[in-house]
Amino acid sequence: MPIREVDMAKKRIGILTGGGDVAGLNAVIKSVTYRGSEDDIEVVGLRRGWEALTHLNLDDPNSRSHYVIPLNRENTRTIDRRGGTVLHSSRVNPSKIQKLPYHLVGNDVPVSLSTNGGIATKTWDLTSRVLANLSGLGIEHLIAIGGDDTLSYAAKLNELGVKIIAIPKTMDNDVRNTEYCIGFSTAITRASDAIQRQRTTVGSHERIGIFRVFGRDAGFTALYTAYATSIRCVIPEYKVDLDKLIRLLIEDKRANPSNYALIVLSEGAQWEGYKLREYGEPDAYGHRKKANVAESLADEIKQRTGEETIISDLTYDLRSGDPDFIDKLVALTFGNMAYDAMLESKTGLMSALVEGRYDLVPIPDAKLGPRKLDVASSYNTERYRPIYANKQGLPIFLNRAS
Repeated sequence: MPIREVDMAKKRIGILTGGGDVAGLNAVIKSVTYRGSEDDIEVVGLRRGWEALTHLNLDDPNSRSHYVIPLNRENTRTIDRRGGTVLHSSRVNPSKIQKLPYHLVGNDVPVSLSTNGGIATKTWDLTSRVLANLSGLGIEHLIAIGGDDTLSYAAKLNELGVKIIAIPKTMDNDVRNTEYCIGFSTAITRASDAIQRQRTTVGSHERIGIFRVFGRDAGFTALYTAYATSIRCVIPEYKVDLDKLIRLLIEDKRANPSNYALIVLSEGAQWEGYKLREYGEPDAYGHRKKANVAESLADEIKQRTGEETIISDLTYDLRSGDPDFIDKLVALTFGNMAYDAMLESKTGLMSALVEGRYDLVPIPDAKLGPRKLDVASSYNTERYRPIYANKQGLPIFLNRAS
């Protein structure tokens, strides 16, 4: 059934997912939809994240069906059983659109020019279109599910008067103001399982196994994977000494009856003297892909010791597949909290875990950047391992919101 023109007889809310997919997103979508059906509130799914509100042409039925879908109990009944997002996703930044939608070409749209490396880039700010499309769809309240980038634009809409509630999701667990983001537990479960399986191969060939996981700016995924599997790790928050790191890995290998060692690296991990390399065009939020630090470490180990390695890139595998219990529990709860906040006409808030308790907190200030690990309490800078001691009194996920 297509979305009707503005109908004020029924309250209508929108929901979208932005950025990378993680397990648990569909549980949020279902919980909001089911609650809406009980209260006779229409729930509208906005497909492909912020792109739905920048590229939607309200006068084109094909555009409407492409970007907007009415959600109900029937089409969301089983979605929480699988990972990903049925609403799809994108990394569109409405403030910096790099290519205008065809129906806006020739219109008076705010434009900006930026120069990087002598190359001028033109971008358009389609915030006015976002506001117009929200109004045209009759959406009174918006629920945005995403990480730092998605939520930074949610904060901007809140400042412009849009009623909006945010839900944090990222396997990096690096959104500020919360101790937990949807997708994190499943990512650690996946990483731990993969490393445990690959012990047999790394051990059979008597090598050093190097595992790379996501974590551009924060090392939560690498650290907690190392915590659960009892191996060493390197995180973006601390530059290790390469000679010492290699020596520790060789010591681990020699002390192991099966003559192998393991280490997990964040994608943004560094050591003294190593310059992180990036490649490709920046995305809508200015991020470029990072060269594989695991391959760089493998090269260094080979050159310095002659030891062979096995490299395993776990990145995308960790966000794929069905959610585990923790992610399903948190996703359902975050979704219901966001819905309750919407019923109370609250705005500018985000579902969160603070001191191990569910809470509503302000949407993070994008200027502060991602949340980082507290190295002093989390990372053993002598052994390049997680710190296991002195955990009494900490919340369940060990690092407090910041």
